[in-house]
Amino acid sequence: KMPCFLFYLPLHLLMTACLCHSIKAPTSGSQQSFKTNLFNFYHSLILADGKETTVHLLKDIPKRYYFALEESRTLAPFTITVTPCDVPIEWSILVHKASAILCLPAGDHNTQEISTSQKAPSMVSTIFNYKGNSVETYMGMSSHSALYMLEFLSTERDTHITVYLTTDTTSGHLYPELPMDPRIDVIGVGHTTVTLTWKHSPSVLQNRENIQYCLLVNEKHNYKSLCAAETAIRSSGMKLPPTLALSLSPYLLEPQQVMILSNSELSIINKASSGEVRQICVGTKNTYTVPNLSPSTQYYFDVFVVNLLTNASAAYTGTFARTLEEPEPKVTELKEGKVIQVVLDGKRQKLHSLQYQARHKKIQFTFQLCRGQVQVHITKNGKTVASENISGLKYFSLKGKLMDTYLVQLRSTEDSNSSVKVQVAPRFHKPLFPLLPESLKIKSFSKLRTCNSVTIAWLGTQEDSKYCVYKKRIEEERVWTELQSADRCSGPESRPKSEKVLCKYFYDRNLQRAVTTETIKGLDAGTLYLFDVYLFGPSGIPVRYHSKVVKTRKNC
Repeated sequence: KMPCFLFYLPLHLLMTACLCHSIKAPTSGSQQSFKTNLFNFYHSLILADGKETTVHLLKDIPKRYYFALEESRTLAPFTITVTPCDVPIEWSILVHKASAILCLPAGDHNTQEISTSQKAPSMVSTIFNYKGNSVETYMGMSSHSALYMLEFLSTERDTHITVYLTTDTTSGHLYPELPMDPRIDVIGVGHTTVTLTWKHSPSVLQNRENIQYCLLVNEKHNYKSLCAAETAIRSSGMKLPPTLALSLSPYLLEPQQVMILSNSELSIINKASSGEVRQICVGTKNTYTVPNLSPSTQYYFDVFVVNLLTNASAAYTGTFARTLEEPEPKVTELKEGKVIQVVLDGKRQKLHSLQYQARHKKIQFTFQLCRGQVQVHITKNGKTVASENISGLKYFSLKGKLMDTYLVQLRSTEDSNSSVKVQVAPRFHKPLFPLLPESLKIKSFSKLRTCNSVTIAWLGTQEDSKYCVYKKRIEEERVWTELQSADRCSGPESRPKSEKVLCKYFYDRNLQRAVTTETIKGLDAGTLYLFDVYLFGPSGIPVRYHSKVVKTRKNC
């Protein structure tokens, strides 16, 4: 039988004894047990006071950290905050009183084994345990010398957590404080916006310079910490630049800027696109309207109050909201033979429907592109009959019958505004637009340029039609803007009379010879000019050729 001896040890020796009690010398058949105990020993570490520690956990392998408190005449407070960064974990706090029972085998003083199998049950006790993925803080008081052990375990997969221990509760908080009511209130919901408000953190009211709010927006779920958000972003395969790895740091963001994480790249921009996660830092404002959301979509919102000096944060209780459904686009009734002009904003489709009773089997849709780029989609009784990107003038001849319903869907393919003229009429209806040549390009002849004249040419048709030529001086830096902003549906009536050069009629039954040239004189040397040709049909509605920019010779 083993005699037991009770020793009251100094605190640092007690810590050594407690760390070493799990190591047993290998005996016959216990080699594997020794390796396991040795592994556990090297995973038992001292927890730093006043510093946030990152702890990496392997699945099903517990990890232990220790810290000691000296004897005090008054109650000494301490706090421990644990932040899971991914899956739920189990963690507990055990306390060892400042004494130990060491049992040595009688008569065998060479044995190195230290056994705790017969220590008093009151020596070690569990004072706290928790299981979950929420940020949890334990506040304790102690007046005796004691050794505390924190044990952490992840049963789902490898993960990491952060642990913060402090015994100094008088010099401020590492983590910003939350208000008594940490909920986020949704006070407004629109088609593309959600307005949020929350109560101020006491830390913001005390120290506005070093504290700010950051908002996290995503479509999946709420995050209980910034640490958890970072882990989710990393696990999705997105790449973070080294300066931003493991951090959504507000140091890098100006107020109102948005951090977008999408397409495996990270960028900080002022306009949201289809990002996975957005972080918006808003300074010390406690009301914010989140812009650029998608209609009829559920979003999750989290607010974190962040200490800029330490990058530590505290999470408000997350909320969610669903944006309103986008209103049905306005549908305009098209009337046979009537021309309407549609302006598209580049972001929203505009639908135009036609319902008519026809005595004729064929109808014709006519589209004249005025500005930008437009896609046309036509359905008849719900089935697609035509779909195309248009440029210039385009006709669609379709077979129809009584009570057929046509729906014309127009969409701008550019971010800027586009516009188009639309007409529908029976095929026998008098043409609204003139017969067009194969090409609407204007050609200039470089060899025929002089210091005060240029020669241009364009194609005509087999119909005798009127053509008017206009010119305009233009600065070189304005060329691109002029060409992009030109309204190809506007006629010469919108231009000053001083820009008119001439009008002429011509045609040729042989299309191979339906070409005309014109030499424009009285120009200035070394000057850029923009030339336009307008073709007028029987109805008087003009079609504008593509503008041509030509520069006169500087020296002759």
